[in-house]
Order: sequence, then structure tokens, then C-alpha cells
Amino acid sequence: MRPANPALQPRIRSALLGAVALFLVLSLIFFPEQAFQSSLKGLKIWWDVVFPALLPFFIASEILMGFGVVHFLGVLLEPLMRPLFRVPGTGGFVMAMGLASGYPIGAKLTTRLREQELITRSEGERLVSFTNTADPLFMFGAVAVGFFHDVSLGVAIAVAHYISSLLVGILMRFHEPDGAVTPIAPPDQTFFLMRAFRAMHQARLADGRTLGQLMGDAITSSMNTIMLVGGFIIMFSVIIAVLDSVGFLTLLAAVIGWILNLLQFPAQLAPAVISGAFEITLGAQITSESPASIHMAYKIAVVGAITAWSGLSVHAQVASLLSRTDIRYGPYCAARVMHGFLAGWITLLTWEPINRFWFSSETAVPAFLQQLSEAESFAAWDGIRLIATLAALFLGILLAFSILIHLLRHLRLKSTP
Repeated sequence: MRPANPALQPRIRSALLGAVALFLVLSLIFFPEQAFQSSLKGLKIWWDVVFPALLPFFIASEILMGFGVVHFLGVLLEPLMRPLFRVPGTGGFVMAMGLASGYPIGAKLTTRLREQELITRSEGERLVSFTNTADPLFMFGAVAVGFFHDVSLGVAIAVAHYISSLLVGILMRFHEPDGAVTPIAPPDQTFFLMRAFRAMHQARLADGRTLGQLMGDAITSSMNTIMLVGGFIIMFSVIIAVLDSVGFLTLLAAVIGWILNLLQFPAQLAPAVISGAFEITLGAQITSESPASIHMAYKIAVVGAITAWSGLSVHAQVASLLSRTDIRYGPYCAARVMHGFLAGWITLLTWEPINRFWFSSETAVPAFLQQLSEAESFAAWDGIRLIATLAALFLGILLAFSILIHLLRHLRLKSTP
């Protein structure tokens, strides 16, 4: 048997990529109006939601890293983050910021830690797999209130999303069991808070930038990232519209409908699954517009799976951010598939308990959060505050257990002759 030509595979890949690019350009020429309208839609989503929601977190995280706060939390959370997720304590900072601000800040901060050599490649692949999550404002404000007109549905989406994210983190700890790890600090009798402050001080001195220079660099870097995110959102909005115009999505819907039937899900949700595979906001909107005969539990399960998968638009953003380092995209994609399946099934498993103890009767509310009445606005923010409180409680428990382990180690070292 003749060996395959080693140069053939790259040529085939180049030809396929060129064909895809040519198809996209020709589609834009043949469907200019659809492309323009979808581009405006993507721009509106980015300007109205993504830009004001993410930019402050991007800037704040850059400043905190410059001040050495990441190193401080790294020392404190080391005893718990490493056995649970096989990542160093600095991963606790990424997890906290990811829970609060959503996509793609988990990937951005993981990239920054890798650039500073605070994590290894294997640890970075584990860390980004469960810290790049959706934010509470999107799940409550955009999906539950904006699309489904019932703020209580955000509880089911958020609970399943965060539980499945932590499960993915625990499962991904088995990724590359022989992979390199960051060195564990040798036993030190110095009180752990003093070691944490010392690590923060040394990191601040090593950075060396003044406050003004640090803020300027943080704003510049954050603006570059937010513009990158906006470009991906607009481009994928156009791609979805073009594929719909040429009839590709209709053909794909038949295949996805057959798969949904095998999974005992209504086939009418196929268009929502396809759109959500590309862009989560559009997928959630189409799910909310699906026939009323479909049970709400199936709709929310699909929204949960779409939100956990996060869409190819977010995947492209993450791949672009990770390309600055040696962290591979493949493990992240596999983790998103696991997250999507887990979030969907956990939604179905927890639907009845949450429906019994939390949900109220459905009330029709306007489509946009800023148009809600005062009482409905308070209800939406109550839901957001609930998830924020649960996230803070979880991080507080992590910190409390870490401090307890630190104290026990400190007492053991003191008692050792």
C-alpha cells in the first residue's frame, strides 16, 4: 500500500478554507440586504449589551492583576483549587471574574495567567474549560425577562448552568494526568496571610507600572479585546443570515429534528438548536418563539444547553484569545460539549423541584428590561442578586475552607520539632 502524500492534507485543508471564504463572499454579494440587516443586528447586540457589560470587568481585571491581587488570592485558594480542579490557586480569581462577568473573560484571564507563566499549558486548558461561563445578567435580563417574559425561569437556567460548569471542572481535572504542573510552594512556617501579602507585594514590584500607566494599559488592552468580541458577533450574525438565505439551515433542521426525536425532545426546537449552535442570543430568542404546545421544561433545557455550549461566535473569540499562548482549543471545545449536555439534562432533573419551590405564575411583561415596570424591574434584579449571592457564597465557602486548611498546616508546622 502506497503511503499517503504528507503534503496532500494541508493542500486539501487550504482548498476547503478557500472554498468556504469564496462561498461567504459570493453570498454577501447575492444577499446584500440580509447581510446588512444582520450586521446591524449584531452591532446593536454588541453596543447595547456586550460593550457596557464586559468593558468594566476587562479593565478591572487588568488592574487587579497589575496590583498583584491575583497572586494574593492564589496563595489563599491554593489548598482547595488544586485538589478539586488540579489548577493553582490563581485559578480562583479567574473563576470569580468569570462567574460575575461572563463570556469571554474566563478565556482572557486564563491567557494572561499563561503569558505570565503562573499556570502551565495543561492547567490553562483545565481552567478555561469551566471558568468561561455566562453571566447572571444575560440569563435573567436577556433570556428570562427579554425573551420568555418570566424572570423566575432565570433561576432554572442559572442553577443548571453553574452546577454543570463545576461538574465540568471536576471532570476536566482528569485531563492530561501526566501534564506539567506549577511548582507547589515548600512548607513555610510564615503565617499564610503574610505569605499572601508578600506574594502580592512582590508581584506589584515586578510589574513596576504607576497607577496612571496601569490604567492606560488596562483600557487599551480591554478596548482591543472588546472590539475583537464585537467583530466576531457581527460576523457570525451575518453568517447565520446568509446560511438561512441559501436554505442550508432548513436542510440542517431536518437532521437535527431527527436527532431531537431520538433524545425524546420536540423536533420543532431544531431551528433554535441550529441558531444557538452559532450564536446563543439568537438561539434563545428562537426557542422562546417556538410553539406554545411545547412544554416549558424542554424549552428551558434547550436554552440551558445553548447557553452552556455558548455558540461558535464565542468559540471563535476564545480560540482567538488562546492563540496567543500554547493553550489548545480542542480541550475547551470538548468541555463545552460536556457542559451543554450536562446543563440540558440538569435543567430537566431540577425543573420540578425549582418549579415547586420558586416559580410563580407567568405574567406578561414587556420584551426589554428597561421597559419593565418598577415592580418587575425589582423582580429581575432580585433574581440576579440571588445568583450573585449564591456565587459569592460558593466563593466564600472555598475561601473559608482554604483558610482552615492553611491554619491546620500552620499549626502542624509549628508543632513539628
